[in-house]
Amino acid sequence: MIQFFVTGISTEVGKTIASAIIAEAMEADYWKPVQAGDLENTDSHKVKSLISNEKTVIHKSSYELNEPMSPHAAAEIDGVFIDREQIIEPQTDNHLVIEGCGGILVPFNDSDTVLDIIMPTYKVVVVSRNYLGSINHSLLTINWLMQKGYDVSVLFSGEANPQTENIIIHKTGASLIGRIDEEKSFDKATIKKYAELFRPVLQTL
Repeated sequence: MIQFFVTGISTEVGKTIASAIIAEAMEADYWKPVQAGDLENTDSHKVKSLISNEKTVIHKSSYELNEPMSPHAAAEIDGVFIDREQIIEPQTDNHLVIEGCGGILVPFNDSDTVLDIIMPTYKVVVVSRNYLGSINHSLLTINWLMQKGYDVSVLFSGEANPQTENIIIHKTGASLIGRIDEEKSFDKATIKKYAELFRPVLQTL
């Protein structure tokens, strides 16, 4: 079984949509280890509302924090300490999609970051969205992960920008899953469309 870890080059780049597509494509379980903010409509809620298959199980987050900010700061406000040892991957016989929060160096506490919960066996999917500075953010993220020995793939999100996308793939050599276009809305039908499009690539990772 494959464990996909979905991370991004920054916040608001499309990780949750990407996670829903991968979960739908592989009929995989989904887990958001740390949720910060929007507890009435978490990323887990969003993924559940976007998938069509009946096999996916949404697993409970290890930490749910009230404030929509960096987990270390949100935890401090809530009077909670995020203990990396308490972020335990759920038991499942199915594929698993794990969605990180923000980028790979987002802190959980004074010593641990998102990177510290990405296991060596995970297939890391980096979601990259075009904006001024995104090439630098993408190269830093992908190259850091590769230097650490991870198997890294890229999923582009938003309007096409061939110059940006081509240079990121060329300079990193990362596998390309594809691109999620700037859709008017994302509903079950849209997620299913991309799931069918990306499934052949995802099955080879």
